[in-house]
Amino acid sequence: MTERSSAATAKRSPLAALLNSLPPGTTLVIGGTVVLGAASYIHLMAAGHSLGTDDMAAVSVLWTILMSVGLGLFFPVEQELTRIVAAHRVDGRGTAGVVRRIGLITAVVLAALAAAMAAAARPLADTFFDGRLGMVAALGLAFIAMAAGNVTRGILAGAGRFGPYGLQLGIDGGLRIGLAVALGLGGVRSPLAFALILTVAPLIAVAATLRPVLRDVTAGTAPGWKPLAAGLGPLVVSTLLSQVVVNAAVVSTKLLAPADAALTAGLLNAIVLARVPLFVFGSLQASLLSGLSTAAAAGDRPGFTRLLVRTCLVVSALGVLGGVPATILGPWLIRVLFGAQDVLSRADFFWLSAGTLSYMLAMVLGQALMVLHRHRVQLLCWAIGTAVLIGTTLLPGQVATTVCLAYTLGSLAAVLSMAVSVRLTFPREPGADGNGAHRPTLVDSV
Repeated sequence: MTERSSAATAKRSPLAALLNSLPPGTTLVIGGTVVLGAASYIHLMAAGHSLGTDDMAAVSVLWTILMSVGLGLFFPVEQELTRIVAAHRVDGRGTAGVVRRIGLITAVVLAALAAAMAAAARPLADTFFDGRLGMVAALGLAFIAMAAGNVTRGILAGAGRFGPYGLQLGIDGGLRIGLAVALGLGGVRSPLAFALILTVAPLIAVAATLRPVLRDVTAGTAPGWKPLAAGLGPLVVSTLLSQVVVNAAVVSTKLLAPADAALTAGLLNAIVLARVPLFVFGSLQASLLSGLSTAAAAGDRPGFTRLLVRTCLVVSALGVLGGVPATILGPWLIRVLFGAQDVLSRADFFWLSAGTLSYMLAMVLGQALMVLHRHRVQLLCWAIGTAVLIGTTLLPGQVATTVCLAYTLGSLAAVLSMAVSVRLTFPREPGADGNGAHRPTLVDSV
């Protein structure tokens, strides 16, 4: 009996080791992330089989702009809230002050974005949506919904409440699936209807999880505007640049080959397929940042390093496991699943998959730099990646291959520069530089 138990334990040990290597709370978020990730595919599949080529291209561009500009502006809000709320919990401080101030910053950004979009509505519609002003309005509403989700999830992640966090993701994803399938089965042929799903689903999910969010906002003084701006400003710019790197292919194709709607739509389908590991990585991000922030605030250098290294290993495994089948089966899958035309090769999928792996590693190292208050260093690294991406995109050659290669090289440049930066910021011997002098490595929070 004892021998059988030992054998069973040995068989379970690889899985146990993998689970133990993940940041705390990850398993509670995985379910919601899987549902939301599946929703992206089903949403685009339903749109691809329901809409014409030009209409699907409009939805593709809207989705891409939302996932680049929207995430670039508002995901930093979630990250900073997670980092600061987690640190305040360690110190026994309340969070109402910081939530109030970051909420106000978010509202100001939304107001400025809405004003800019209203002023440029006609050029935006003509350039990206074949003159459809309704799609510009739908994009603006989707920005509001995304901001609401990021603010509330930042509070939940910082407080360590990954159950409600995962529930919000699950409700959002479930509604996107249900609404997209209903539109598809109902024979709806309006790109605006499919675009509005990106507003309705997340707002309902936020409302459904608002109670635990409010319960975690405890009385506390507000931090100064200067330290908030010093962290949030560079983080917004660096996140915007990171989203340019990961999402530029579709918009670049629209600009370089405006008449090739099939390539624009097919490229989005390919990117979504190649980024399957990135959706899984989303289940690591919130708990990773919370874990790193908690370790940094507590001065736990070994725990910080261990969590960072293990997450990089898990992310590398995800990239390989997702990239190999995407490269082999990708051209066939986008035709079957999304109704795309035969516009991409296996080589294109290889570059997209390699870019996704590099991008995920850059996201992990970027969060480490952020927790160590190296926001400007993170910004510089993404600026390097963006410069490489732009330079590669402007090279002569087939548009599809060029934009896919640009994604890979831009992501690779970012991750390599971040690896060097983390190594210089966080030396092997804690607390000492090359001359043996004291050098702090874990920094205080706002």
